[in-house]
Amino acid sequence: MTNCNFLFIILAQESLINFNLKNMSVKKEKSFVIIKPDGIQRSLIGEIIGRFERTGLKIVSMKFLIPTEEQCWKHYNKDDEWFLKKGTLILKDRLDAGVSADKEAIEYGKDIIKQLASFMTSGPVLAMVLEGNQAVGIVKKLVGSTEPLTSDVGTIRGDLTLDSYALAGVDGRAVRNLIHCSDSPEEAEREIKLWINENEIVNYKLIQEQILYDINLDGILE
Repeated sequence: MTNCNFLFIILAQESLINFNLKNMSVKKEKSFVIIKPDGIQRSLIGEIIGRFERTGLKIVSMKFLIPTEEQCWKHYNKDDEWFLKKGTLILKDRLDAGVSADKEAIEYGKDIIKQLASFMTSGPVLAMVLEGNQAVGIVKKLVGSTEPLTSDVGTIRGDLTLDSYALAGVDGRAVRNLIHCSDSPEEAEREIKLWINENEIVNYKLIQEQILYDINLDGILE
C-alpha cells in the first residue's frame, strides 16, 4: 500500500467518525420550553405536550415551578440597546395615536420585560427540555409566531388562543401566548442552564427511537 493510499484511508475514517459524531449530535439536539401561566390555568398541559410527543420528540426534563422576577429578567436577557429600540417604537406609536409620552423611550422598552415578568410570576409554569432531531426548529414550527392572532392554523398559538399585540397593548400587559420556546440551539443551551439543573436531565431511550433513527430498522420482522 502506498503512502498516498494509506493517507486516503485515514482521512476517510476520520471523515466517517466526524459524520457519525455530528449525526448523533443532531439526534440529541435540545430545545427549552415553558408552558406559561395562561397555558396552565386553561388546562392545556396535556394538549401542548401531546403535540410535541406526536412528532417523536422526547421529554428529558420537566419542572413545575413559580418563577422569580430575577429569573425572568435573566431569561429574557435584554440590554439597553434593545430597550431603547423597542421603546422608541412604542413612543412613536403613542405620539402617532395622539397620546402624550410620560417617560423616556428606554423606560417604555423596560416596561415590556416588566410586564412579561409580572405575567410569568403570576402563577406556576411548566419548564421542560425536549430532545430529538432538529428539536429547536421542530418546536418553533409547532409553537407558531409570537402573536397568537397572526400564528398559522395548526400551530399551538394559532389553534389554542386568541390574544393579540393590540389587545395586550390596550390593557398594558404582556401578550398571553401560552408558551415560550428557544429560538436557537445556543439560546436553548443558555436557557436550560438557567432553569434546569444538570442532574435533572435524564438520559434514556424510547422504544420509538428505533423507528425514528435506526438506519436499517433491524429486528422489526419476526
